Amino acid sequence: MSSLLTDGDLCYEERVVWLEDLENLDYVRQAIDKTTRRRSRPGYARDGRIVGYAELGDQASADPESGLYRRRVFFLLPHDRDALPDGVYRRGAPGEAVDPRTVDVQKTGGKTSRSQGGDMATADAPVRS
Repeated sequence: MSSLLTDGDLCYEERVVWLEDLENLDYVRQAIDKTTRRRSRPGYARDGRIVGYAELGDQASADPESGLYRRRVFFLLPHDRDALPDGVYRRGAPGEAVDPRTVDVQKTGGKTSRSQGGDMATADAPVRS
């Protein structure tokens, strides 16, 4: 599934739950996963760790064929900047990465100079594409 989301992909979100302190994270990766429940912490099958997830409202319905719900998850991989500050993402960030401070219910979040590894003095400035 594509890691580049639109607000339309998130129309049934009711709440975003963070499992870690956002002050320590310049960016998080976001993706839509298929899960068995609307709420509670979803299972996680990637390398790395889950750092947050969205909970869905009662109006969200499961896929009729699979019985699974489409929910947004936020995660980091072992080679991301939080674990390897001088690694491959010392500057720049993965395509699916967003500044977690810009994430809201039913909003995809965006890239900022902080998420892209820029000057922390301008960390809240959006990055223009």
